[in-house]
Amino acid sequence: MSGAAPTDPLPIRLAGLARVELRDPLFISDLHLAAAAPATLARFLRFCEEEATAHAELLILGDLFEYWIGDDTLDDEADAVSRRAAAALRALTGRGVRVYVMHGNRDLLLGAGFLRATGAQLLADPAVASIGGREVLLAHGDAWCTQDVEYMRFRATVRQEATQRQFLSGPRAARLAFVGAARARSESGKQAKAMEIMDVTPSAVDEALRASRQRLLIHGHTHRPAAHRFLLDGEPAERWVLPDWDFDARPPRGGALGVHDGELVSVPLAA
Repeated sequence: MSGAAPTDPLPIRLAGLARVELRDPLFISDLHLAAAAPATLARFLRFCEEEATAHAELLILGDLFEYWIGDDTLDDEADAVSRRAAAALRALTGRGVRVYVMHGNRDLLLGAGFLRATGAQLLADPAVASIGGREVLLAHGDAWCTQDVEYMRFRATVRQEATQRQFLSGPRAARLAFVGAARARSESGKQAKAMEIMDVTPSAVDEALRASRQRLLIHGHTHRPAAHRFLLDGEPAERWVLPDWDFDARPPRGGALGVHDGELVSVPLAA
């Protein structure tokens, strides 16, 4: 399976699609696929063979993987998770389903090699989708967690060209060690933060909707699935938060978002 090539641009330099036309989409995010979650990986592989094949498009709005240290991951025979997930997406695109992927905060280094291997297309964050004449703003969502000052500082750093170039040029073992330490710090830091700090800031969401001239939003990241309906500048607005997946938990959880008769609908997924 083809991974990174010497001539590939840095992930931050990839031009994601800012607008897409959709016919019959499914939206998912925050699967956090990893070797430590085999049931979640198995459910994703089945999802690609079953539910996703019944739709024209699959949109993954970030954090498909728990971490991604570079596209050379796909050349590592020992990394069954990335190779099996990529193969499932390649089979899906081979069946004519258009797959779109957006960078999350955990897999922002998904690059050109991953796109080649899967046949997926990269979405900008945010992007606007048109579904049957109705437009919706799509995002991962972490850019609006502005009350978490420490995270926002980290987010800005890892999205710099120099940072990505330095990280990706390092040996695989060093990259894995760095990610492991960063994840440990993140989990430890969460214990000391109020839940509201780690959620999106309502005013930041409002500004994003105003700037895009949209009143409908789909995002992930927060692991707080819900449909929020509110007024923005006197107009009705909706914010749909995608569910995270954890089929290794008890009880298992996971789901998707689809469209029926022009309206967004939650799509529960049985274990």
